[in-house]
Amino acid sequence: MKPSTELHDLIKSLTKSEKRFFKLHSSLQAGDKNYLRIFDAIDKQKAYDEEAIKKQFAKETFIKHLPSEKNHLYKLILKSLRAFHAESSVSGILKQEIKNIEILYQKALYSECNKLLHRAKRIAKENERFYYWFELLSWEKMLLEEAYESGEFTKDLDALIEEERVVVERLRNLAAYHILYSKINYVFRSGGYVRTEEEHAMVEEISEHPLIKGKNTALSRRAATICYYTQGFCHWAKRDWATSLEKFVRVRQILDDHVQIRSDLPKRYIRTLHYIVNAQIELKDLKNARANIKYLRELPGQPGFGGQNIEAQVFVASFLGELRLLDRSGEHARAIALTQTVIEGMEQLGDRLHKEHELEFYFTLACVHFGGDEMNKALFWLNKVLNDNEPTLRQDIFTYARLFNLVIHYELGNYDLLEYIVRSTHRFLNKRQRADGMETVLMEHIKKLARTPDPVAKRELFRSMLVKFEVLLNDANESLVLKYFDVLSWVTSRIEGVPFSEVVRRQVAVK
Repeated sequence: MKPSTELHDLIKSLTKSEKRFFKLHSSLQAGDKNYLRIFDAIDKQKAYDEEAIKKQFAKETFIKHLPSEKNHLYKLILKSLRAFHAESSVSGILKQEIKNIEILYQKALYSECNKLLHRAKRIAKENERFYYWFELLSWEKMLLEEAYESGEFTKDLDALIEEERVVVERLRNLAAYHILYSKINYVFRSGGYVRTEEEHAMVEEISEHPLIKGKNTALSRRAATICYYTQGFCHWAKRDWATSLEKFVRVRQILDDHVQIRSDLPKRYIRTLHYIVNAQIELKDLKNARANIKYLRELPGQPGFGGQNIEAQVFVASFLGELRLLDRSGEHARAIALTQTVIEGMEQLGDRLHKEHELEFYFTLACVHFGGDEMNKALFWLNKVLNDNEPTLRQDIFTYARLFNLVIHYELGNYDLLEYIVRSTHRFLNKRQRADGMETVLMEHIKKLARTPDPVAKRELFRSMLVKFEVLLNDANESLVLKYFDVLSWVTSRIEGVPFSEVVRRQVAVK
């Protein structure tokens, strides 16, 4: 059986400061520290090689029980990390405070316990950490019982019970919003933008929920951010960019106005900025989109925005945003110049790059190279999507990748292949119930174009395709293909005999 790489992965994830703290923490321990030797050996390995570790320490007794040594080291590293990050987040501070309260209570130091409890409650209340607040109320009731037994009746039990009721109500309210957000998130993560009647019905059901549609239904700022975020997501799924932008801007405003909560919700803040940038790109507000991309890259290192997961999220949001912005504005040469930085960043992230984001990067890199007239590179990146066997995630990307594939093969002159690829794509779309008007027109005309050698006849086929597209685009659902690949600009460029980038830039200037 292949040795586990979990210990290697954990060690490689440590920052220089975390490694230094671990070694200082270990130096306080008495006895042999064979685990430090294993730590250093694994830290030097680029990829985990257990046989090399066994060979290095072949003469040592401890190597005979390497699995238990590795397990011990893993636990020690986690213990060290808990101590290192104990006060780096609100939850870390509150956990520590609750543990201190428990210790003081067990030692019957009730006065000191009360002081810590009220300080912790203030932190929990200001940061709307209702779970901790509820636990602190349980401790407060226990302290109240001790006070009664000592003949102290200064505290009001009814007030404490009412406070507990309010906290429980806010907890339930927040949990209800989390469920609604999870539902709309599932709709988009599985199929992308809504298209079918069934998908529209699912989004409408969430949009019309009393907690989403009603006024003043969120009982906390945290709940309000989820409420507006869910509203923004619903409008995003329906491609109502202006309203979606308005809702996401509202989320950002709440978090900017309450820095403590923003620091405790860094991922939500980055995701919000990500959707703000993409909505601004759709609305051709490129100046503000660029400004927000720059702002995104300045977040790491700010309070609450530390850690590798945040760096990964900022990388994804900012570079996907910038590539899309350059593609949609026809600046494909600049986008291609950025690709090496993107590829290196993706490689550095490794497993920390989620599959959805990996697919989005591949598809966007294909679009960028297509716009720069580098068709072989466009096909290389698109094949990374087409050759993936992901069965459920973002099926919209796989659908439009197949249509985009037809266009790239046409541009490469692979006419003999196209008839087979068109048939295969048609079967795939019919199976997924996604072969609507725009898709059907594109496939039919690509097939005819591949069979037509005469340049004049080809241009007439492109004109026919454009006319049919313009009629179909009166239906909002038919315009969905344009969110993945600007097929209109491609057809126009072939009719006029000018570069694709030039048509895109011209349309942006008009808008």
